[in-house]
Amino acid sequence: MTIGEFYKYFNERLKSIYEERESTNITDWIFESIASITRLDRILKKQKALNHSAIKQLNEALDQLLQHKPVQYVLGEAWFYKMKLNVNEHVLIPRPETEELVEWVVEDVRSTIYDVRGKSPVNIIHQTSDIVYILDIGTGSGCIAVALKKELPDTELTAIDISSDALQVAKENAQDQDVEIGFAQLDFLNEELWPSLPHFNIIISNPPYIPENEKNRLAKNVVEHEPHVALFVNDNDPFIFYRKIAAFAGKHLKQNGKIFVEVHDEYAKEVQQIFLDESFEPEIKKDVYGRDRMIQACRSNKIL
Repeated sequence: MTIGEFYKYFNERLKSIYEERESTNITDWIFESIASITRLDRILKKQKALNHSAIKQLNEALDQLLQHKPVQYVLGEAWFYKMKLNVNEHVLIPRPETEELVEWVVEDVRSTIYDVRGKSPVNIIHQTSDIVYILDIGTGSGCIAVALKKELPDTELTAIDISSDALQVAKENAQDQDVEIGFAQLDFLNEELWPSLPHFNIIISNPPYIPENEKNRLAKNVVEHEPHVALFVNDNDPFIFYRKIAAFAGKHLKQNGKIFVEVHDEYAKEVQQIFLDESFEPEIKKDVYGRDRMIQACRSNKIL
């Protein structure tokens, strides 16, 4: 079978579960990653016979995809903030809106600290130290922590997660990207463990925030394959992580420190109120699609 023939077959099979544009994007990604066949190759070499080893590997990938397994898990990789990261079913697949959350932090820190040439304004986040201490709660693949450390190399990153399997993936990504991050397995909802953590200038989190009753609204590839512990919260207390983050910040956020969190677009106002009730000054930010997807909260009169 030629490259052109097998590509067409592969793409047509995927169209049974994906829209045409998505099936084409997935097929392109699979062919390039598994068989090293680029789009240009498919044009210039479409009549070239595909070897048996490549056909076997592509068919194995197709079988997994047709079971609604996300392409990122099939390949074991996902792109985030210009980095190729390792992923598996123990961690969430990084999303574009999380990149926007990272960018918000990067812009905020860069606008308030000395840059390497000493030309930026004096840092108002940390007035007693040249180091910005950042905590990533529920790090998963480590995408947030790794991206922040690469963009802000002079910061000190601590990343926690309840899952040892997720932390293993995060550690691999940190090593692959050549960054040093302090990882710790910790159940953040257990307040008795909070004293083990120091104080921070920035707390960032993309916590579980989807109520369990919304499972039927999600795509099959998400519900059947991505880790539920990182996605869903109990319907009886859907804002538990935000309440805990606000309470933790009351004891562990340094003077003029800030909180950055990703939120469910339908419940941004409720999360905003949680921070207001804890004497923070929260700001909602929309993503590129105009949805309320991020919140920054600060408490400038807080002194530790």
